[in-house]
Amino acid sequence: MEKLMKPAEYAQEIGISRQAVYAKIKRGILTAKNVEGKLYIVVDNDSVQETSSSEKETTATIKKDTSPKTNTSIPATDNKDYKALLKAKDETISVLKGTVKDLKKSNKQISTTLRGEIDLLKDAFYEMRTLYVHQLEQKKSQEAIEVISEEESVDVEEDRWIGLKKFFKQHKITKEKEQAKITKRLKKAYRSGDERIMGVEDKLKFNANKSYKDILK
Repeated sequence: MEKLMKPAEYAQEIGISRQAVYAKIKRGILTAKNVEGKLYIVVDNDSVQETSSSEKETTATIKKDTSPKTNTSIPATDNKDYKALLKAKDETISVLKGTVKDLKKSNKQISTTLRGEIDLLKDAFYEMRTLYVHQLEQKKSQEAIEVISEEESVDVEEDRWIGLKKFFKQHKITKEKEQAKITKRLKKAYRSGDERIMGVEDKLKFNANKSYKDILK
């Protein structure tokens, strides 16, 4: 007659660990069924009782044989049970070895995946740093251009243009003959394209910030 048993109950019943029970389920040695979200083992009630009884009798036989006695021979029945116990233990050890092998394989796959993720993070970090450095260089270049533009605008604003009378007053030229002489030189320089002099409404304007030593000498 079949019945459902929890893995822990089955392990306790036949005298093996729960890990060994799960390993047997994974390898197809035991039949398992999921009932309402819980895992149960489908077993034959008679076979479980026989296995449990065999395990207990074997254990009792082994304990009895350890006591001092003159006859060292092992009865045929006890020898059979002892071999069955050894076979069960060997099977459990084999299952555990397979479980350990599967765990090692899973750990190797996880390590490979983690290394791949770490490499992706490194690549992303280097790419972000390169973009940041490029943006920083662009920002510095833009700030430098703005500073140059401000300096040029300041230079233009500082240029002060004055008329002929203020020009003579600035250079302390008071005599009329000398003024007439300098005026001719200034007009000649203007016609030659001198940037220090410009014409505004038929009148000459002079950059007060410039030197005119070449004309006043």
